[in-house]
Amino acid sequence: MFSDSQIPRATIQAYLETHYCVRGSMPATLKIGEYNALLAAIHDAHAVRSSAFITACNPFSRMLDDAANVDRQLSLARELSQRGLTSIDGVGEHPSNGWPGEPSFLVLGVSVKDAKALGMQFGQNAVVWCGGDAVPQLVLLR
Repeated sequence: MFSDSQIPRATIQAYLETHYCVRGSMPATLKIGEYNALLAAIHDAHAVRSSAFITACNPFSRMLDDAANVDRQLSLARELSQRGLTSIDGVGEHPSNGWPGEPSFLVLGVSVKDAKALGMQFGQNAVVWCGGDAVPQLVLLR
């Protein structure tokens, strides 16, 4: 399924196992490939048919210090605002591998094309795309 990617298999596996936690008034934990009723409710509440879970932290899975990651997230927040996109704060956390949680955004109403472009703009290996079926999918970017 991901055999064509330049991303190491262990990194892809970590992405597949990560819990993508949406905060806000309707907290939800998204898992790749699993229907999420709360995500469907978030889509309905915001009158959107799609969303994407995106971070600007630790580009290409290279660990940066906290200050650099904060700056990157602020840049992503500005970009989302300039594009007129609504987002909800979140964090991506692997349940057991010790990698620090990465502040993220659930970007509402974004197309898969635009989600991929944002991920590439901010040096990410992947984004999590959520279509109308409310089943999060891992979308590799390289």
